[in-house]
Amino acid sequence: MSAAEDVDVTEVIEEARFGRLQLLILVLCAWIALLDGFDTQAIAYVAPVIAEKWGIAVAGFGPIFGAGLAGLAVGAFVLSPAADRFGRRSVILLSVLLFGMFALVTARATTLNELLVYRFLTGLGLGGAMPNIVALTSEYAPKRMRALLIAIMFCGFPLGSTIGGLISAPLIGAFGWQAVFVVGGVLPLFTLIVLFAWLPESIRYLLTREVADVRIAKLLARLDPDISATAASRYVVHGSQGSGFQVSGFQGSGFPATKLLAEGRASMTVLLWIAFFMNLLVMYFLVNWMPSLLKASGLPLNIAILSTAVLNAGGVVGAIVLGRFVDRLDPYLVLGGAYLASALFIAGIAFGSANVWTLMTSTFLAGFGVVGAQIGMNALAAGLYPTEIRSTGVGWALGVGRIGSIIGPVAGGVLLGFGWDAQSVVLTAAVPAVLAGLAVIALRRREPSLKLVPSAATLHH
Repeated sequence: MSAAEDVDVTEVIEEARFGRLQLLILVLCAWIALLDGFDTQAIAYVAPVIAEKWGIAVAGFGPIFGAGLAGLAVGAFVLSPAADRFGRRSVILLSVLLFGMFALVTARATTLNELLVYRFLTGLGLGGAMPNIVALTSEYAPKRMRALLIAIMFCGFPLGSTIGGLISAPLIGAFGWQAVFVVGGVLPLFTLIVLFAWLPESIRYLLTREVADVRIAKLLARLDPDISATAASRYVVHGSQGSGFQVSGFQGSGFPATKLLAEGRASMTVLLWIAFFMNLLVMYFLVNWMPSLLKASGLPLNIAILSTAVLNAGGVVGAIVLGRFVDRLDPYLVLGGAYLASALFIAGIAFGSANVWTLMTSTFLAGFGVVGAQIGMNALAAGLYPTEIRSTGVGWALGVGRIGSIIGPVAGGVLLGFGWDAQSVVLTAAVPAVLAGLAVIALRRREPSLKLVPSAATLHH
């Protein structure tokens, strides 16, 4: 910290002990991620049942899967820049409202066209929530444990998918497929009340938007009780000066997405997008098609659904383990290596479906690499961009990744339509996993050396 009159917010956050405020943010964002994971995965769990009840081929669900993921992509592209303008908190609340409301409406669908529209609208909210809970968690996390905290928070996503896999079969059996969407809609709507009362705005965001009020002082006091609202007259964030911030000489006004390619960030951003695109293609291909493909291979519905829960459980373990390694070791080699190893385990899924133990082991380890490393990539992406474009950077990486997540499930339906068997369809997912690993390793040489211009301006209280 500098003089008594100046408080460097970045320094306070970096040096703060992990306390109740960070824990509150971590828990709330992890819960949002859990709801996001549940609702994103819900359609995959009910697809085999709907196909059977409506008398349609399961291959016809490719466009339905794609529509939901298209909504996620649009939500990530549109709502993440909106958060850099209007605040993380406001966009998170809007996103949770959207995906809770339209998940509930999905329970009333009676045709494939209705499912397609409702899944797209649900996806808008799902896509807007994720980059902003990543950004908010990152902006309150001390650097020494940032990757681990983001990984723990993001574990909510595969955990939500895992819980969905465990409860969907009993819910469907007792109340019908609609019950899965009722649960996925009611919980987010109740959660809005809690978020409205307790979720704080990012301190760094408030400073970059020149919000000079007692909120900043109160939030800082919750981080560090030694700082009082009257002890400091000026707050600064390192490298930033409100809406006119400077990063190596360019001004922080206008549409921020263009800044992702400026000041030596172009090659880094493109490689980051390739990694997100390839891995989310694999991830959503597996989570959407595994229940249907394994059921088509002759496995019971509960085992087919359980396999996706195991995949996401592997992701939870992988996120925590890899997140710790990312904080301590070379993050590019850790994450790139995880992607390359996951390609081998995807092959194990393809060739091991005849034996349940082999299938589940391969599925768990594939989830460890594919889902776990993706969570690590979110932490990595958040650290590569400055505060003023962090939500945009994470959101656009996820948005480009969502394009891959659309192509993966749709491609699965196309391959099935061409007459490919389940084993061959699953095996193709190993190729983009390898490409994702190579992109991350190449990213190691492309991290930009940003020269942040210290702020001369301050905010007065």
